[in-house]
Order: sequence, then structure tokens, then C-alpha cells
Amino acid sequence: MNPKDIYIRGIGIVSGLGLTVEEHRDAFAQGRSGMGPVSLFDTPLQVPVSEVKASREQLCQWLGLPVRSSWSRTALLGFWAVRKAAEDAGLDVRSPRVGLVSSTSVGGMDLSEHFFRQGGGDPLRGSLRNIVSHDCGDSTSRIAMQMGFGGYVTTLSTACSSAANAIMFGARLIREGLMDAVVAGGVDALCAFTLNGFHSLMILDKNHCRPFDASRSGLNLGEGAGFVVLTSDSRQARARLAGFANANDAYHQTASSPDGDGPYLSMSRALAMSGLSPSQIDYINVHGTGTENNDLSEGRAMKRLFGEQVPLFSSTKSFTGHTLGAAGGIEAVLSVLSVERGWIYPNLNFAQPDPAIGLAPGTVFRTDLPVRSVLSNSFGFGGNDSTLIFSRE
Repeated sequence: MNPKDIYIRGIGIVSGLGLTVEEHRDAFAQGRSGMGPVSLFDTPLQVPVSEVKASREQLCQWLGLPVRSSWSRTALLGFWAVRKAAEDAGLDVRSPRVGLVSSTSVGGMDLSEHFFRQGGGDPLRGSLRNIVSHDCGDSTSRIAMQMGFGGYVTTLSTACSSAANAIMFGARLIREGLMDAVVAGGVDALCAFTLNGFHSLMILDKNHCRPFDASRSGLNLGEGAGFVVLTSDSRQARARLAGFANANDAYHQTASSPDGDGPYLSMSRALAMSGLSPSQIDYINVHGTGTENNDLSEGRAMKRLFGEQVPLFSSTKSFTGHTLGAAGGIEAVLSVLSVERGWIYPNLNFAQPDPAIGLAPGTVFRTDLPVRSVLSNSFGFGGNDSTLIFSRE
């Protein structure tokens, strides 16, 4: 066993598709997305989103927490996935050698919005318990305290690459001998702030998103959480984290480089770390938001790296929506399952290739192909681009 090898021993996932691996598999096999109208808060925007099908009260009850607690929806979704990952790995989180690295982009904004709606602009009104969960680190701290984590605990926030960077950081903690195991990933809950923010950028699709399709016109938002248990112990491993890299092209505050410079750097460097050749990548879980800019940038980067032999690829955001800080964690879990069980996920709503990209994603859920290695992309605002590669042992 190479002491620098990092393995995935447990997984936990929750999204608009469900709260278990089996529910996610059924949704992919049936071509059923999690999309529907916004129900979590009032908004004049009529756009599809992928909400976790559970109220805050239900989540509190399932997790054994008081309904009137000051836990944000973000913290509740994260708690669900972290606990599932730890249980799946049989992990004793109380050890001082076991850490938690979580990530989020909006933190407890859902409760902050309740506070401001209650106050109506009056600083003397509103319940303060709806504001104490505002910062990004709150959800991580609550999960760590509730579960009794004994080791290093921290929070990362790098927009839509957050969870992938959390997994990278967790792997580095193990490689440097600082931790024996780390639960790493990300979580985000839908809120009006997020919906309005993306609406202001004019990149929300009023219909179901169509990543890589010639007619694509924007993304659909989603919520959820995805966490993996990282360890240097190969026993009972689901997959190996073979390579990872982060790059920043700093091209624009929100847009990707049209030539795909950042995505190319992160993919090529992750591939170099893994020691794999481009031909050994069997599937790419693309960032694939469905915006004109992202899909063009990512597609060009894939062609630069793989030439005319681009592997099978698809965007699972056509099912889950773009879950922002959770995306890299949810898609890491899906990538691990792809390696472990041979799953190739369909790209919903794709009909016609974009001539400017010249690539077509897979549109059928497949279980008949040997999957040795999977490359997963997560790209954030400011050009913060991250790539993870998962392989069989």
C-alpha cells in the first residue's frame, strides 16, 4: 500500500433526486430529474429548481433535532450526508485523527432571510436565532459538535468548486500525516439570495436546462450535499482518489475563459498526478451547467486534452440542478459509484450538438461498460477550477 494513496471508504448524498444511493440510481435509470417549481420560499421567478423533497421540520425530526432549533437548512442537509458517509465507512469520528472538511457558498442564508422578513427593516424585531447560523462555518461547526468529531475541522468556500477543493484539502491532510481519515465534501441549500443572484446574471433557464445542447440557455439551481470518507487505508475501499488539481485562470469574475484555459489546466494537472494517460479515462462527469459560456469553455478544454478521443461524458446537473458549493461533493459521490458499479449517467434534454463545441454527451443510463477511471470537474466563479480523478484500486 502506497502511503500517499488516498481511498474512498464511505459516501453520503442527498439531492432533489432523493436521500439514498438507491433513490439516485432509480432517478437516473428512469430519466427522472428533481426539477419542479420553487416551494421553499416565495418568489416571483417562475423557473425550475431541484429541491430536496423534505421540509426543514421533517429534516429536524429525521435527524433527531428540535424543530425549533437554530439549525439552517444548509446545516441539516450537510448533517444528513456527513452522518451517512461516516456510517457507510464504519468510522469513529471521535478520534483526534479523524477530521471534517466541509464547504458551502451561501451558509445559513435561508434563516437569515427569515430574520429580515420578520424584522421588516426594524432592527429591534425578528428572532436572533435566525441570524446566528449565517456564516459559512456555522454548518460545519454544528455538524462536528453534534457528531463529536475529535480531529481537525474547517470550512472552505470557493463558490462552485468548494466541495472538490474540500476533498483535495482532506486528501492533503492525510498525505501529510496530519489525519488518518477525513470526511470531506460540501452542502448548499436553496434560498432567495441565490436565486435572485443568478437571475441578475441572466443565466437561469426558464425551462429544464440542456447542458451542451445547441439550444442551451442557462442553468437550473438545486440543493443538496455530498460527502466522502477519505483514508490511506485501502481495506473496504470503494475507489481510489487517483489525482486532483486546482487552477485559476482569473479570466473574469463569473465567466470561464472561452478557450478553456482554466479547465484545461486543472484536468491536465490532475491527470499528471494520477499517472494515467488520457485514454485510461472512461467517463467524465462534466461541470456542465448549461450556460453558453461554461459548456463552450469546458468542451474546448476537453478537446485540447483528449483530442478526437474525448471519453463518454455527461452532466448530472440536468438531474440535480446546479447545487453550487455542494456540486463537487455530490458529483464526487456519483463518480465513486460510477467506478464501483460501472454506472454512466445520462445527460437529460440533449438533442443537438453545438457546432462550436462539436461534442455530444451520453444520453442513456448505462451499466454495461467497464469503468476504470472517472474524471469529475467543478468550476467556480473567478476561474477557480478543480478536477478530481477516481479510479479502481
